[in-house]
Amino acid sequence: MLADRWLGWGPTYVLMGVLMLAGVAGTLWAPEPERPVAAPRNLGSAVMEPFREFFGRRGALTLLLLIVLYKLGDAFAGALSTTFLIRGAGFSATDVGTVNKILGLAATIVGALAGGVLMNRWGLYRSLMVFGLLQAVSNLGYWLIAVAPKSIWLMGLAVGVENLCGGLGTAAFVALLMALCNQSFSATQFALLSAFSAVGRTYLAGPLTPVLVSYMGWPGFFLVTVGIALPGLLLLWYRRDDIDALERGGAQG
Repeated sequence: MLADRWLGWGPTYVLMGVLMLAGVAGTLWAPEPERPVAAPRNLGSAVMEPFREFFGRRGALTLLLLIVLYKLGDAFAGALSTTFLIRGAGFSATDVGTVNKILGLAATIVGALAGGVLMNRWGLYRSLMVFGLLQAVSNLGYWLIAVAPKSIWLMGLAVGVENLCGGLGTAAFVALLMALCNQSFSATQFALLSAFSAVGRTYLAGPLTPVLVSYMGWPGFFLVTVGIALPGLLLLWYRRDDIDALERGGAQG
């Protein structure tokens, strides 16, 4: 929206870079841990031991598969959401920027904060399951945009609900990643798990979404994204005991 109407692309990217300094300032301001973990002795212990510890756990591969699948439906729907709103639904770039980036960002933040509060009451497994279901169902908002008459209010509602549910799911998903990390190897293991979480978005959703849209059209595509979310939820149900164990005792092997 800034680039389209007011600043142009160059100043917009400069502004984005300046805003990223807030994250740097927050990192510098944050306190050091009360019990710092000892630095690794060498490169092998810094890289190999965290991997050995993680893959030595029972069901490590299915946990990695869960990480890939949990937000896959969300990734498929989000990969072409802006393209759909502009080219498929016929909204202007300014309208999409206003609703998708301002309202959507606000809804995501509210969802993440609400997710943290609800997780304290519900626990990790229940939060992952409920929020995952909401993530999947919220994709139907884009399907409704595709089949209903053009309406800026409908777009706002669909984008707001989808981002709210995405924020809820992200809060629980990040909590899962943190629970899977052994405190002694938290940095390396979190990097490993974060990389796997991007596999679906980068290597599956990116290449496959244009193909699905070309064969099914926009309404069919968004219906399929709901189904794409289901295998991750089934795997979550299958690993429920392990998720509950993580919450009780942490990932200590």
